[in-house]
Order: sequence, then C-alpha cells, then structure tokens
Amino acid sequence: MTPQAGEETDRVLVLGAGLVAGPLVRYLLENAGLRVTVATRTVSKAETIIDGHEGGVPVALDVQNVEQLRSLVADADLVVSLLPYAHHVQVAELCIDRRIPMVTTSYVSPQMQALDSAARKAEILVLNETGVDPGIDHMSAMRIIHNVQERGGTIAEFTSCCGGLPAPEAVTTPWGYKFSWSPRGVVMAARNAARYLLDGKRVDVPGPELFADVGAAKIDGVGDLEIYPNRDSLGYRERYGLEGVRTIFRGTFRYPGHCRTWKALVDLGYLDLEEHDLQSTTYGAFLAGMIGSAGKDVRSEAAARLSMDPAADPLERMDWLGLLGTDVIQDGRTTPLDVLAGRLLERLPYAEGERDMIVMQHRFLAEFPEGRTERITSTLVDFGIPGGDSSMARTVSLPAAVAVRYILEGRIKATGVHIPVMPTMYNPILMELERLGIRCTDSTEVIEPP
Repeated sequence: MTPQAGEETDRVLVLGAGLVAGPLVRYLLENAGLRVTVATRTVSKAETIIDGHEGGVPVALDVQNVEQLRSLVADADLVVSLLPYAHHVQVAELCIDRRIPMVTTSYVSPQMQALDSAARKAEILVLNETGVDPGIDHMSAMRIIHNVQERGGTIAEFTSCCGGLPAPEAVTTPWGYKFSWSPRGVVMAARNAARYLLDGKRVDVPGPELFADVGAAKIDGVGDLEIYPNRDSLGYRERYGLEGVRTIFRGTFRYPGHCRTWKALVDLGYLDLEEHDLQSTTYGAFLAGMIGSAGKDVRSEAAARLSMDPAADPLERMDWLGLLGTDVIQDGRTTPLDVLAGRLLERLPYAEGERDMIVMQHRFLAEFPEGRTERITSTLVDFGIPGGDSSMARTVSLPAAVAVRYILEGRIKATGVHIPVMPTMYNPILMELERLGIRCTDSTEVIEPP
C-alpha cells in the first residue's frame, strides 16, 4: 500500500519488541508502507528492528506509565499489542476510549471478551488470536469447515495439533527441543490441565497428568512426533460451529521422548511455584531436597522416586541439562519452575544458522447426507531462515501484520472483540500468507458408501 500524493500515511503503534516483533514491523514498513512506532522498555531493541527505516520510530516505554501509554495510543490509527498478555486488556480499554482498532496474537481472556459491547459501541475491531497457534490454526481449519458445510456436510471428527520445534537437522541435544520464545512461558504452559471430546465422551486431564496422555503422528518431511493435549478443546465446538462433533481434540507436537521426560520433571516437582532460599545451592542438592533424599546418589534416588531405571532416557536428559550436578543455581531463581526454565534457557538455545520449524496438522472426518465420508488432512510445515527470521517469529507475527494492513485498508470490517474465524477475515489473510510462503497443503480421501 503506497500512499498517493496528498494522502496521509496511517500510523501503527506496536507495543513490544520481543522475539516475534521483527517480521511484523518490517512487513508494515516495507509491504504496507505504513508509519510504525515501536514502543518498548529497551529502546535499542526497537532501533534494531526498525534498522533505520524512515517510516519507523523507536520509543522507550514504561508500560506502567499509563499517561505515556495513553498518549502513544491517541497518536495512532491502530495499535498492535505484543506485550505480555496481562497488559492487553488495559491497552484495549485505552483503544476503545480513543476509538482506535487493536490487534493481538494472544488468546482472548474473559476480561478481554467482556469488552465486546464497549468495542462495538466504539465501532472498532479488537482482533485477537491472530498469530500461529492461536491464529493460523483457526483460519486454516475454518476454511475447510466452512467448505464442508457449504457442500452439505458435517464435521464428525476434528483434531488439530501444532508445535514449534527444531528442524530435524538442528536436533543436536538429547532434549530434541530448543527455544525460539520464552522458556518460562513453555514451562508455565506445561502446568495446564486439558480436556477434549473422544467418540462422544469428555476426557479431563489434570495438569499433573498432562504428559501421561500421549498420542503419536508421522508427518511427511519431519518424521515421528508425539502429541499431548493442549488446554480446553471443548470451547472450540461453539467457536468453530461444531456442536454435533463426536471427537474434538487440540494437541501439541513434540519429538519422541519429550512427554516421558516432562512427566518425570512434573513428578519430581520442577513445575512447582513454591519459593525456596537457594543461595549457594547446587542443582543436585536442590533436587535431593525436593525428593527428600540424602543426596549421596541423587540420580539413583530420583530414579527410585520415578520407578524407572537410572539409565532411563529422562534421567539421561536431566543429567545432560545439569539438574543432577554440582553447578550452583544462579541468583534470582527461587522456585523449582524458575530453576528449570533458567537452565533450559542456558542449555537449549538455537545456534547461529540453525533453523526452527513450525508443524501444524488438522485432520477432519466429514460426513455427507448421501453416506459419503471424506478424510481431510491439512498440513503446514514451515522452516526458519538461517541467519534470518525464525519460523516462530514469522508465523506468529505475519498474520497479525497482514490483519493490520487489511483493517486499515478497509478490507477487514467488523466491530467488537473477535478472533479470525469469519471468511471475510481468514480468506484475505491466508491468501497473503501464501504469497509470503506460509501455506497449508490439503489432501482428501473420499470413502463412498457401499
């Protein structure tokens, strides 16, 4: 979108300059021709992302300074919040007050949903869940669901799984995992309970048992993966218009062995949030204290607690990470969860030039009145760019960037608090993502009635 002579360029305020902000900001500056202010606590991060582009403005922001935040919002035509999710509602309230649309990539919280009537009254769109998961998952699934419904069919079974992983050649540690975003966020998510519907029966999975509920998949070009449940799948029956569905399941992909290892970490207490005085404490001594052992052979004692052989893979991985060793825990880590997250951050970064990967797959069983059924599979495998943007950054931020552009261009029109499940939203966004190289591959197996 290039402004014509005499036209004023739209102004976008991007709040936050974390790991996924770069592709969004560059798209808005280079592809959409917008003016972009990037406001963040560490202004050097904003300067790096803008990289001297004449349409970009870096600003130092203390998000607790409400008056500064209010002033920045008031000077924008649209606001993108890439802040931690706890700040989104406050930003949305400021946007509603100034009648300025807003986009986030985060899940809609109950507090955000409660702003729907106020956003409608202000005649603005507050668009959430416009990343990869949530985001591309909604849009690519709804495109297929609506197509089936338009052809007179119904969805009897729906599963949707997604995972951010190292590309196969970047699996260089026993953990089969590396971090392209906050390790603490990954560990916190591992505490979540889950529920889903399987053959008409509701399945509830308590948080401590999340990694005991394990499935499997094989993805072309990737290989074997594990699946564990992702939060509450049942809420998507209404969101996706699948009230009569018999099976609905949303899961997370990981490489084999992940779930057994994380179940061991859960059982040993590493996801707890209880405060401890850990000054001058070693990792091995900390684990010994958590399991009440003498600490003489912490590996064997941990294995006994887990009812597994000391040579078992989870203990091998923990040893490699240093959780059984004599390194001293860094100052500032006071809970088991933060001890684990900090060690993961130290030991599992991506090396220079390594690629990450996003894998997403939807599977549908569609039934039609004449007795025909279709098994539909939709798969996205996207790789990071060596020396450039990670796949996580691209797939999280580019859907939001495209949504920003099309809202300002008037191609996406709605008011209230939404997620992108309407054709008027997902069709143009998915088309532009395909142009940018992010696309799903669909296949259909038709089963005719006997």
